[in-house]
Amino acid sequence: MSENNFLVRQRFTAIINRYEIWKVDAEWNQTTLLGFAEQKRMKLREEIVFFTDDTKTHVLFRFKARNIVDIKSIVDVFDEAGQVLGTFRKDWAASLLSSTWYLEQPGRPTLKGTERSMVYAIIRRFTDFGFIPYNFDYKTPDGRQVLDITRKFGLRDTYRCTVDAPEYDTRVLQAVAVAMDAMQNR
Repeated sequence: MSENNFLVRQRFTAIINRYEIWKVDAEWNQTTLLGFAEQKRMKLREEIVFFTDDTKTHVLFRFKARNIVDIKSIVDVFDEAGQVLGTFRKDWAASLLSSTWYLEQPGRPTLKGTERSMVYAIIRRFTDFGFIPYNFDYKTPDGRQVLDITRKFGLRDTYRCTVDAPEYDTRVLQAVAVAMDAMQNR
C-alpha cells in the first residue's frame, strides 16, 4: 500500500463544506490528520483552503477557480506561499455522459479522470439517489493509473484515495479529491 494513500471525509455542517484528509494504514484506518479543508457555499468563484487542522492557524495549500461561475473554468492549486502547484478542470462536453476531469502538474503528464462506471454515471443523471457509487480513475495518456478515488457508502461522504504515482504532488491530488465532492454537481 502506498504511503501517499489518503482518506477524505466530509464533516456534517449546515452552511460550510468541511473536509478532513487522513493518512491511513493498510486497512484504511485513519492514522494521522493530514489536513482540514473548508469551503463557503454559494460563492461565485470556487475556493477551498486547506489547513493543518480545524484551528485554521496554518494554511497548507488552497485551490481557487480562475473565473466566476464559468463551466470551463480552470482551478489553480497554490502552495502556502501562493505558488501554483498544478491545475484541474472539468471537461463539460465529455461530462454529459460520464464526468471527466483533467489534472495538470508542471513536468508531469496530464491526467484524465473519468468515472469508473458508465452505467452508474448515466443512472445518476436521471436520479437523485446519494448511494450510487461515485468512483474515478485518473490516468496518464498511456493508461498508467495515478489516482483512484472510491466513494464509500455511509452517512457522510468518504473517499478512499489510492495514489499509484508518488512523483505527483500529493497536495494537488488531495485538492482534486476534495473537488470531486465539492464541485462535481455544479
